[in-house]
Amino acid sequence: MRRLIAASALALVFAAGAAEAQSVDAAAVDAAVQAVMPEVTAWRRDFHQHPELGFAETRTAGVIAEHLRGLGLEVRTEVGKTGVVGVLRGARPGRVVALRADMDALPVQEATGLPFASTATGSYMGNTVPVAHACGHDTHMAMLMGAAEVLAGMKDQLSGTVVFVFQPAEEGAPPGEPKGGAALMIEEGALADPKPEAIFGLHVVPGRAGTVFYRPEGFMAASDRVDITLKGKQTHGAWPWRGVDVIATAAQIVQTINTLTVRTVDPTTTPTVFTIATVNAGVRYNIIPDSATMSGTLRTFDVAQRDDMVARAEAAVGHVAETYGATAEFGVRQNAALVYNDPALSAWLAPVLTEAAGQGNVDPATPPTTVAEDFSYFQQAIPGVFYHLGASPDGVDPAQSAPNHSPEFSPNEKVLLLGVKTHVLTALRFLERSERMRL
Repeated sequence: MRRLIAASALALVFAAGAAEAQSVDAAAVDAAVQAVMPEVTAWRRDFHQHPELGFAETRTAGVIAEHLRGLGLEVRTEVGKTGVVGVLRGARPGRVVALRADMDALPVQEATGLPFASTATGSYMGNTVPVAHACGHDTHMAMLMGAAEVLAGMKDQLSGTVVFVFQPAEEGAPPGEPKGGAALMIEEGALADPKPEAIFGLHVVPGRAGTVFYRPEGFMAASDRVDITLKGKQTHGAWPWRGVDVIATAAQIVQTINTLTVRTVDPTTTPTVFTIATVNAGVRYNIIPDSATMSGTLRTFDVAQRDDMVARAEAAVGHVAETYGATAEFGVRQNAALVYNDPALSAWLAPVLTEAAGQGNVDPATPPTTVAEDFSYFQQAIPGVFYHLGASPDGVDPAQSAPNHSPEFSPNEKVLLLGVKTHVLTALRFLERSERMRL
């Protein structure tokens, strides 16, 4: 009942502030967003205290679905295992736009000292691990839930439809799963019936609170996982010539990969990072083992350049192994495609984000970043734009604030209001565009 009353109150706010059904005044949006902020903050803290790993977001999905149903939305659950899709249909037909938030947490031991810090655990790779929202997905869900409440409060003024996508497993497919959350949701119809014309998403990152930044075209890198298995011949550490040394082979492969990146790619045109991050081999200090495994990550911004680097690396690894008398298996698996912001949509979005954040607080030409996001798969299906919200604590240099995935990562809660506003205004202004102004 309380939510229905709140929705009615929001409808009155918009009715008072809107000059006509097709144009909602920014001041009315401000008032409506302010009205939902206590709820948004409470949701964020609740999600933060009860984090869940990818494809295990059952409690999280239940809270979201209950909220969307309470707003009168059409709700589908278990879209991509634990994903939730809410559909808000306006009073009149029109365009269709989608807004997305991710839901999963990470196997991280939180060290923020917050009064609502996580003490939760989960199962990861057969082990019980601490779980925390160390990437800010708790804020993303709360902001999108707030935007849904604001937009539902003005349903009678909407011409068109808003689709709210709450996605699981953004942090990559859990062990044993063939696909992550975005790809699986698309496969199971998250962008069908109704099909959006465009999709928008956001992410909190280190940066001055209150700022928004993104870029057209390649914004966040494609991410590939690389796995290498070496086979040699076990021998005594004192007699390396009587075996095939996979330790020496692995060491040379690391150096070869590092050299490939810096000597075959122009960093001014296609930024590339290729890191070998794990090497596992051996059980005793004086035994050279018969096998070794290595894994790493490749980050790229150009499909052709990525394919060329993979081919070069596979050939180079094979040649190094052959030199030492070993054999090598080389495997690549994509975790996320390139986040490619549609150029026309990016240009259209800049003044909308400025309307939300204020003059001088939006940078639509920020440098690319080598971190990845599986929002990219939505952009492969329909045009989309992904942008970042600066969320560093007040008085802290963004360059020194704890990064995403750190145990100390703690987004500034002031950014919650801005995130709700950017979602709401993006949806509103997109639906208000006439047929002749279609992108």
